[in-house]
Amino acid sequence: MIASVSGRVSAVSPDGAVVEVGGIGLAVQCTPGTIARLQVGESARLSTSLIVREDSLTLYGFADDDERQLFELLQTANGVGPRLAQAVLAIHPPREVRRAVSMADVKALMQVPGIGKKGAERLILELRDRLGSTTSDTSVDGPAVAGLPSVTPVAPWRDQLTSALVGLGWSAKEADSALAQLAPVADEQIASTGSVEVAVLLRQALQLLGRS
Repeated sequence: MIASVSGRVSAVSPDGAVVEVGGIGLAVQCTPGTIARLQVGESARLSTSLIVREDSLTLYGFADDDERQLFELLQTANGVGPRLAQAVLAIHPPREVRRAVSMADVKALMQVPGIGKKGAERLILELRDRLGSTTSDTSVDGPAVAGLPSVTPVAPWRDQLTSALVGLGWSAKEADSALAQLAPVADEQIASTGSVEVAVLLRQALQLLGRS
């Protein structure tokens, strides 16, 4: 099993990145939130999980070990494969997944594409005793686990999104234009939760730039 990769980021795309390790470029599937933290030409470390199939080897990458462990634990539930587990983490940070399961928050889990009411109820039933406590840091200013924060503080969101979009090939001007359109969405997030979810805004920015 490949538990982590460290090396220079040679490319990023909307759904992953290529990390050079020992002269080999490893393609790693990542959530938008993880991609937003990667910069082409810079070094990065990703916790990883290798999914082996008869016809493929797919490497999934995460910001930290906790996210990777939750990705693997989600797949122990009936009907949850790697793509759906990654979709869960693309919508919710680990601490929010734990909160939703422990509090039986069906609506929160149904925000994930591919999870309906019955699927959410099944996840709660099967994983409630496995996911652990939600009593780690719940402050929006600090990380829930060691490593990168799950919920990004308000101040850096523009810089992170600009860096991510430029790294994906758009110009700084195009990135600024997309962020200007998303400013009301960010303001609404700040008003309701006190923080900005970079992963959500990145997906919306990619949709805007794709249409343009």
